[in-house]
Amino acid sequence: METHTKKFKVRLGLFIIGGLVIFVIAIFIIGKQENLFDPVFKITTTFNNVSGLQAGSNIRFSGINVGTVDDIRIINDTTVRVDMLIKRSVQQFIKNDCEAGIGSAGIIGDRILLITQGSEGAPVVKDGAYIRSKEPVETDAIMESMQITADNAAIISY
Repeated sequence: METHTKKFKVRLGLFIIGGLVIFVIAIFIIGKQENLFDPVFKITTTFNNVSGLQAGSNIRFSGINVGTVDDIRIINDTTVRVDMLIKRSVQQFIKNDCEAGIGSAGIIGDRILLITQGSEGAPVVKDGAYIRSKEPVETDAIMESMQITADNAAIISY
C-alpha cells in the first residue's frame, strides 16, 4: 500500500509541474503576440538608424496607438528593416504616401514609431506594403550642436 501511495504522489507532482510549465509557456506566447485577438496587417519600412527602437515598441498614428513593431532586422551596413503590425481597423486611414518616423514617448525617452498622415487622394496601404521613412534626429547630434553653439558664444563674448 505504501509504494502505491508514493507512485501516486510522484505522478501527481509530475502532472502539476507539467501543467505549470505549459501554463507559463502559454503566458509568454500570448504576451509576445499582443495582437492575438485583434486582426492586424503588416507593413515595412527601412531606416539607416533605428535610434533605440525595439521590437514590441508602440506605433502611433494621429497620436493613437495603432500597433506594435514586430521585428527589426539589419539588412546591410547602412539599412535596418522594421516590420510593423497595425490594427486592421485603421488600415483605411493609412495611405501609400504616409511616412514612418521614430519619436520619443515622453521625458523618459521610450522610443516609438510614428506614422504621418498621407494625402486624402492617395490609395490605402495594402498588407505587406513598404512605406517611406524619415530618419530620426539623434540626441547626441543635438547635444554636439549645442556644444558647438555654446563654444561659439563663448568666443564671441570675449
